[in-house]
Amino acid sequence: MRLTARISVVLALAGLLGTATGCNKLKSRDRINKGVAAFKNAQYEEAVSDFQEAVQLDPESNTAKLYLATSYAYQVVPNLMDPGNLALAQKALDGFNSVLAKNPNDLTALKQIASIDRNIGKLDQAKADELKLISVAPNDPEAYYTLGAIDFHTIHYLNAVPILAADGLIDDGQGNKKMTKGACAKMKAINTAPVAEALQYLNKALAVEPTYEQAMEYLQLVYREKANVDCGDEAARKADLAQADIWVSKAMDMRKQLEQQKEKKEGGGVTM
Repeated sequence: MRLTARISVVLALAGLLGTATGCNKLKSRDRINKGVAAFKNAQYEEAVSDFQEAVQLDPESNTAKLYLATSYAYQVVPNLMDPGNLALAQKALDGFNSVLAKNPNDLTALKQIASIDRNIGKLDQAKADELKLISVAPNDPEAYYTLGAIDFHTIHYLNAVPILAADGLIDDGQGNKKMTKGACAKMKAINTAPVAEALQYLNKALAVEPTYEQAMEYLQLVYREKANVDCGDEAARKADLAQADIWVSKAMDMRKQLEQQKEKKEGGGVTM
């Protein structure tokens, strides 16, 4: 009899617990809906509060965790190394990583982590993030484009600009500027590999998505950096610059095509 009584009490408690759990899940969904409404109105702090409560009510909800992390991410200011901004970035990273702990292949979390690391200047980590994303989604053109863009940032701003700024240019006697032999040697040593890598990634982005206008724009930029790497070989330099001009033209043509397609779509295909 006592055993039977105990079993009855346990079953009753389990039933109450199940009811409470179900009730909390419903409350969590309600907070998520309120958070989404606040997020859409750019009320990110209010959205954070709603999503925090949603997570507390239902700690297993990846949706609530994803929305919470996204609300933090939208408040991160790119390239601002202020402690408060970095703290927001870390909260967002922690949130997305908690999502990945349950679902390692969540594309939204992977993309957001890569974006945050890029925005706070962790370029090496951002590249690693994009490569991880490619391992999950090998035909994601944006990941290849982003890798090429990160490479260009390194090639131009971190490598080429300092070399050329340090008396790397001289007058050739005809009013033109050319690289000194020392600067040319440094340019070849430091930028040959990243230029080749950037071209590889950007061409891959276009192989996956042939209308990728931004990838075309970056290709022309990288070819101009390749012209710097090919200093001392005038024929190679001219060929690089010619390629850059070709990609400028292609990007402009593609932009026009995309704009026309957008106008046609928005206009319902009606010709006035």
